[in-house]
Amino acid sequence: MSKENNSLIKLESLSRRYETASEIVNALDGVDLTVNGGEVVILLGPSGSGKTTLLNIISALDSPTSGKYIFNGQEVPSNDVEKMTSFRRENIGYIFQFFNLLEDLTAIENILLVQELTGSRDVNRAKELLDMVGLAGLEDRFPYELSGGQQQRVAIARSLAKKPKVLLADEPTGNLDGKTTEQVMQALSDICQTEGITAIMVTHDDNLLRYASRIIRIDSGKLVSDESNTED
Repeated sequence: MSKENNSLIKLESLSRRYETASEIVNALDGVDLTVNGGEVVILLGPSGSGKTTLLNIISALDSPTSGKYIFNGQEVPSNDVEKMTSFRRENIGYIFQFFNLLEDLTAIENILLVQELTGSRDVNRAKELLDMVGLAGLEDRFPYELSGGQQQRVAIARSLAKKPKVLLADEPTGNLDGKTTEQVMQALSDICQTEGITAIMVTHDDNLLRYASRIIRIDSGKLVSDESNTED
């Protein structure tokens, strides 16, 4: 099947420039990219290459300076805070390097809060998500009662609470040790497959490449390679 036939995300000649007092920075420079529904993409590149800027554009946290961003066949609103916020709420889940859990809420309450904000509170679904990330029985634990890996798994479950079409992750295992990283990535990979979620993850860790169906490298704001992952 061609990329066009199942495309969920399509970027056309997309650029993002920042002007400072002394220079113009091309954070993204004419990026063309198509991501199909159900793909798990890992985005690699050195610091300052444009990885996070690309995630911010895809999530509509930022607007491109030029070019088009087409999502599910429709152009994504830009430079309109209210419309961009609505787009994120309806389509995007985000996992951060730092877990960003609310410390005074339990694991399940962190998930229920997101559900309430999107008007879809469902205790059974919240418990199901925690079970899917291997945290059944820990629903009533506060973040300080959980390990770093467990907190990140709560963050994954929380990001899925509103049933996003796309899950974005910026260094999701950056604060975890090797064994915990594998547990978190396996949980994330399994959920994406089970729920049919498209995922795009930024990482510096080459050991995570086996969890991706596609590997894209970016440097100086340009895509320099784009390969299907054939590792077992």
